[in-house]
Amino acid sequence: MPQPENILDNGGKVIVRTHRLSFKGRGIRATLLSLLLLACGYMTLAADAKKDETVPVAKMRKNDLTPIPDLQKPVSAHSPYQDGDCSLCHQNKDRTNPGAIIKQVNALCLDCHDDFGKVMARKYSHVAARVNCVSCHNPHNAKQPKLLVEESGALCLSCHTAISNLVTNAKVKHDALTSDAKCLNCHNPHAANVEHLLTRLPYDLCVGCHGKDGIKDQDGKVLTNMKKLLAENPEQHGPVAGKDCSACHTPHGGNNFRLLTKEYPAQFYSPYDPKLYDLCFDCHESSMVKDAKTTTLTKFRNGDQNLHYVHVNKDERGRTCRACHEVHASKQKHQIRDAVPYGKTGYMLKVNFTQTATGGSCAQTCHLTRSYTNSVVPLVPKKTDSDLPKSP
Repeated sequence: MPQPENILDNGGKVIVRTHRLSFKGRGIRATLLSLLLLACGYMTLAADAKKDETVPVAKMRKNDLTPIPDLQKPVSAHSPYQDGDCSLCHQNKDRTNPGAIIKQVNALCLDCHDDFGKVMARKYSHVAARVNCVSCHNPHNAKQPKLLVEESGALCLSCHTAISNLVTNAKVKHDALTSDAKCLNCHNPHAANVEHLLTRLPYDLCVGCHGKDGIKDQDGKVLTNMKKLLAENPEQHGPVAGKDCSACHTPHGGNNFRLLTKEYPAQFYSPYDPKLYDLCFDCHESSMVKDAKTTTLTKFRNGDQNLHYVHVNKDERGRTCRACHEVHASKQKHQIRDAVPYGKTGYMLKVNFTQTATGGSCAQTCHLTRSYTNSVVPLVPKKTDSDLPKSP
């Protein structure tokens, strides 16, 4: 009976299934049985693909591994090939007639590069590396460092086409994908102990770059040193406290300001439109800024007058969330800012908010000092101990 040859992912799930069939001397019955097994195999593969359609598997590429002539000045060369000894991998030593390779490709590679045995044993491994080293490397020589068959960024995107489309079409670019080691700034191309082949935990990767002074966005604007901000401000926004930058940001590129996953106003003032707050309303109740009256939705109210509504819900010059809240961390609870960037000059407008036991006040920022009380006086006063009947 023909046996299926399977390529498995890290969870043991089949991602490629092939069959070798031999009909010689078996007759029609054996032929039908083999065809049935083949059909079942492809039905299983189709079912697996449908079940995993939200997590597409990158295609495998085939490369021309012909050695590059010395006159073309290859950038890197495999030492055995450079020394003229092809017999380490092939049947013959002669460069002009090396013959077939003597083992399966990865077994040959690991005979010398035995340190990669431990690397590939990590929790998550790259299918391309697990299946065949020559998916990415030329075993003879190459025009790229490390015997890569193509420049590293282009090589990754040639298989990971969904990411390639995202990066190409994104209005807002992430410099991590275009500078220095590109994809390898965050990913290990062979294997890692963190999901998605990340070299460190996602939060640590983000802060590793965004925890420095002088980092700029694609428009040349200097970005906040997040490591310093978080060290000096203990009241952190929930996703930040949970070390989940991807709750709000997309790492490869996107169409929204600051690589945000959904819309969020980039300016201090904005006419109110619920679509502009899609990101906030993923977690926060939209009714918090839609309802003019409330005693339950927010403590930022004067009696039952909803002050979020008063500030945000305006046809013109509505104050956006950033006017009062620092979205990452602050010294005051609810991420209330000490000051907010105002205008294009970078001037920091002080908020001057003071919290009280029953509300708070803002002094001489957007308006003169105003206070609010978020307690509502009950219609029937509660009885105190002095009102209770005394025992005789």
